[in-house]
Amino acid sequence: MAATVSFKVPSPHGPRTVTLSYARVGSGEPLLLLHGIGHHRQAWDPVVHLLAAERDVINVDLPGFGASPALPEGLLHDLPTMNAALGALCETLEIDRPHVAGNSLGGLLALELGREKLARSVTAFSPAGFWTQAERRYAFGVLQAMRAVARRTPLPLVEQLARTAAGRTVLTSTIYARPGRRSPEAVVAETLALAQATGFEQTLRAGVDVQFTDDVPGIPVTVAWGTKDRLLVRRQGVRAKQMIPRARLVRLPGCGHVPMNDDPALVARVLLDGSR
Repeated sequence: MAATVSFKVPSPHGPRTVTLSYARVGSGEPLLLLHGIGHHRQAWDPVVHLLAAERDVINVDLPGFGASPALPEGLLHDLPTMNAALGALCETLEIDRPHVAGNSLGGLLALELGREKLARSVTAFSPAGFWTQAERRYAFGVLQAMRAVARRTPLPLVEQLARTAAGRTVLTSTIYARPGRRSPEAVVAETLALAQATGFEQTLRAGVDVQFTDDVPGIPVTVAWGTKDRLLVRRQGVRAKQMIPRARLVRLPGCGHVPMNDDPALVARVLLDGSR
């Protein structure tokens, strides 16, 4: 069941109130799930029930995505602000240093929380920030094109396309290696989420100069990459391993950029192993 929580985050002009939408289920050690840019927390739906058997799962819509409003005026959608917001979220929910897992943008945010000692373990699926400038420009161009298509395509046409495996491939093959596996309802919902994401442009703008250049010492780190990732190519995983030498680097055979849908059992196993 979805809920919302509000808390204060410091800004140059004084504290600002941030509101986030989240769902919480399961029991065990806390596990915070962070989705990618233009997506929403439902990206994790294929694995949540597998995780909830062993973890207290907190699945969040990032600011300006899904059901969470964009950040208020005076706050940028940048890494320091996101660190502060996610740290304040955990404090408000009385979660002490959760395990954190993220995909894409969420993977970068998870690694940032690990670097800031705000996580007890990090599992990052195709995290952003290990790109060359050419790879980043390519990824941002693809994301902007996906957003433009989502915004221009009338809802009845999206619904019609989502009814067939071929149509779901048209809408989502950039992020899924097995788009036919995604349910029609989920494809419609995530196309709308991409079209309506109020934080999309600001988040993309804030990512232009982002490069993850630090180790994440003292906690278990897993970096996992789909062998069929068409958005952030898998050689970026090798760079992540060079940057974080003690990280466990895992291949996800046959998975795309958002692997939770392509192979839920494998993703859940990697995540549970990484958050022991």
